[in-house]
Amino acid sequence: MDQLKVALKEWNLLNNALLDGTQAILLRKGGILEANNEFELEYKKFLLFPTFVHQDPRMVKPEWRAGITSVRAEPETIEIRGYAEAAKIFEVPDRPAMDKLFDLHIWDVPLIDMRFSYRPEKPLYLVVVRAFRLPRPVVIPNMLEYAGCKSWVPLEQEIDVTGAAPATGEDQIAALLGRISRTFAR
Repeated sequence: MDQLKVALKEWNLLNNALLDGTQAILLRKGGILEANNEFELEYKKFLLFPTFVHQDPRMVKPEWRAGITSVRAEPETIEIRGYAEAAKIFEVPDRPAMDKLFDLHIWDVPLIDMRFSYRPEKPLYLVVVRAFRLPRPVVIPNMLEYAGCKSWVPLEQEIDVTGAAPATGEDQIAALLGRISRTFAR
């Protein structure tokens, strides 16, 4: 039995894109550690914890905006529908290089601008992930300990991920890694 207990908080809309295979990248400035002169996520394998309050239709491409429902508070229960494994982390060299990958994600220009502008002294990282859909969603209570602006949440319970189905194939991830490597090569 394969179990996970840590989750990455991300917009519900982005989790949907990861779990349906539309997208296989994340952008991060926080939650990155430096070890052995390489940058790593705190966790390489993690559950996908959907958040709702801060989703902003203006930050995603027009065709994705209908997938966002405006809410005033996070729900009392959270449905964990999948997990992801980090395949590789890239430091984004500059905005023009990121713009060449515009077809690989659901984000619109304002979100990319915001990611580059936030703490500009810190590098922006692109994380290629392979997402997996759980055989059945797991509903957990949304606890106070999970609230706030943090990327990682240790859950109260372990979640069995045995039998999860990949949203993207290994060949697709390999092709994506090749494209990003070529795009970011200096």
